[in-house]
Amino acid sequence: MMSSLLKCNERLDDLQCKGYHIIQNPDTFCFGMDAVLLSDFVTGKPKGQAIDLGTGTGVIPLLMQGQGKASHFTGLEIQEYSADMASRSVMYNNLQEHIDIVCGDIKEVPCLFKAASFDVVTSNPPYITQSHGLENEFEPKNIARHEILVSLEDVIKAAGYLLREGGSFAMVHKPFRLAEIIRLLSKYRLEPKRMCMV
Repeated sequence: MMSSLLKCNERLDDLQCKGYHIIQNPDTFCFGMDAVLLSDFVTGKPKGQAIDLGTGTGVIPLLMQGQGKASHFTGLEIQEYSADMASRSVMYNNLQEHIDIVCGDIKEVPCLFKAASFDVVTSNPPYITQSHGLENEFEPKNIARHEILVSLEDVIKAAGYLLREGGSFAMVHKPFRLAEIIRLLSKYRLEPKRMCMV
């Protein structure tokens, strides 16, 4: 089964969580410690619905599912190749009943999902606001790290739209943008309750 799910230059990595594995391609983008820290930080709702915005290869839904932090997970990813890898990782781990991967744009969230339809929203968004020094702005690594296809405000706006009353939004980001983050959370009626500096 593994050989049929892996494509050229891809590898299968052990997530050290319930025996789950993830398909990654080091030539495009591999998840980092920030995704692991976020999945550990979010409190979750064991019987709730969760969505990860900009899920990449789906590491956060996989880890959160392994930790029992919701009953169903959705990963939203704009890059078709990453979304395809995430879908194949879900298949490899036989989690099709628990995790859905949707290829789509965070800015189009109102066209993809009903308002207030999730209990938990997570995101590990691009941190860098300017494309300074990029050789090719549409390379997968650059899209994951730089605000090329989505902005911080797009992510927070989407979270505000998707969350049910009493739901929670968890995000990992750089501390130098903390004032901007708090301002945008307030703009979209989200209130920071818990923060962990790393």
